[in-house]
Amino acid sequence: MATRERRLAEFNGEGQPPPDQPVQVLCEDHSGTYQLPFACRFVDGEWRNNESGGTVEATVVGWRLRRDADLKRP
Repeated sequence: MATRERRLAEFNGEGQPPPDQPVQVLCEDHSGTYQLPFACRFVDGEWRNNESGGTVEATVVGWRLRRDADLKRP
């Protein structure tokens, strides 16, 4: 459980993210928590892949603003 709590602390976005701003999301399933490998946006009450616009089919438990290092990735 310490790993889950640590990850939740890293993704401590509260409420909804700023509109039209891509963020990193933390998801959770029966196996544990994981970060999606792509940026997401929260649009009309749904999490969407920032690139494809597709709906995220996972339980999002946290979000955070993208870090500078992540913005430099191709």
